[in-house]
Amino acid sequence: MGLLMLLAAGAGAAGAVAAAPVVLATVGFTSAGIAVGSYAASMMSAAAVANGGGVAAGSLVAVLQAAGAAGIPVAAQAAVGATGAGVAAVLGILI
Repeated sequence: MGLLMLLAAGAGAAGAVAAAPVVLATVGFTSAGIAVGSYAASMMSAAAVANGGGVAAGSLVAVLQAAGAAGIPVAAQAAVGATGAGVAAVLGILI
């Protein structure tokens, strides 16, 4: 693994960890709750309709809302960073 590959993997990991909270807020999972009229609100509505009026605990909407409201846990940040590093390394090989 060359130096360029290591740099790409590091940048991918850092970029993914930094971008995750921004992406959550952008789609509507904010610290104040789900933003009205956002993509997150549409997801919540669809989940509630599918579950008979409520959003199930542990569902994707519930997990993303928890991450948006309380922040992303360290273990999840590690997973996001590892994924970002892997994607960047693969792109480094292809480019």
